[in-house]
Amino acid sequence: MGGLADGTDQAMFLDPAIRNWVLFPITVIMVLVGVFRHQLTILMAGEPPKPDVKDIRQGKALLRGQLVAHNNSYIPTAAFVERKRHLCQAYEEGEYLKNKASKDQGAANLMADPKAMESMMDGMKKQMMGIVPQTLIMGWIQFFFSGFILIKLPFPLGLRFKQMLQSGIMTPNMDVRWVSSLSWYFLNLFGLRGAFALILGGDNSADGTRDMTAMGTMGAMGQQPGQPQDFHKQFLSLKDSLSIIYHEWDLANVEQRVLVKYGKQTRLFKSSSSSAAR
Repeated sequence: MGGLADGTDQAMFLDPAIRNWVLFPITVIMVLVGVFRHQLTILMAGEPPKPDVKDIRQGKALLRGQLVAHNNSYIPTAAFVERKRHLCQAYEEGEYLKNKASKDQGAANLMADPKAMESMMDGMKKQMMGIVPQTLIMGWIQFFFSGFILIKLPFPLGLRFKQMLQSGIMTPNMDVRWVSSLSWYFLNLFGLRGAFALILGGDNSADGTRDMTAMGTMGAMGQQPGQPQDFHKQFLSLKDSLSIIYHEWDLANVEQRVLVKYGKQTRLFKSSSSSAAR
C-alpha cells in the first residue's frame, strides 16, 4: 500500500478473499434478513381490525369543518352562515364524538381499550422486528470485520464523503473512494429499497429505514406512538376558528368582473389593430 500526504496516487490492492468472504456475505445476509422480516411480519400480523364507524365519523366531521374553513370564499354567504351555525353547534354539543357522554373527560385511556392495546402491541412488534435484526447485523460486522476495506468506488468524490464512506477507519490520507465494512452496511441499509420493492413488492416490511422515518416523524410532531387524539378539544378549536371567519364570497359580481376584464382586452386589441393599419 502506498499513499502520501502530498496528494500522490495511492496503490492499494485488496485480497479477493475479502470480496468473497466479507463483501458478498454482508449484502446477501442483509437481503435474506429483510425477506425473513417481511415474511415474519405477515405471519404475525393476523387479521386486520375492522374499522369503527364512529371513529370514521369523528375524523370526517373534523375534516368537513376544516374544508369549510379553508374554502369558505367559494360558498355563498347564506350557505356558509348556515353551515357555520350547524357545525359550531354540533362541535359545542359533541354530536360527532364517539362517546358523547365523556366529552369533558379528555382523551380516552388506552389501557382500558382492548383494540388500542392490541394496536400498540402490533406497533411494538414491528419496531422490534426492525431494530433487533439490524442491531445484530451491525454488532456482527463490528466484531468480525472491524477495520476492513471492502470496495473502491469507480467515480471520484469530495472529501465530505470521507466520514460517510470510511466509518471506523481513522486514516486521513486514504482516498475517499475506498469503502469500509461499516459504511458498506449503511449503504446497503439505505440502498436495498429498490431490491426489496422488486422482490417483495412496493408495500413490504423489509425496509428497516421506514421505522426510523416513522419514529422521527412522531418525535417531530410531539406525539408518542399510540397516543390518542382528543377530538373534543379539536372540535372546540375548530369551532373558534369558524366563528371568527370573515366571509366574503369570491364569486360576487363575477359577471361584471369578467366583462371588465375581457372588455379591456378587446379595447386594447382594437387600438393596436387601428394603429397598425395607419
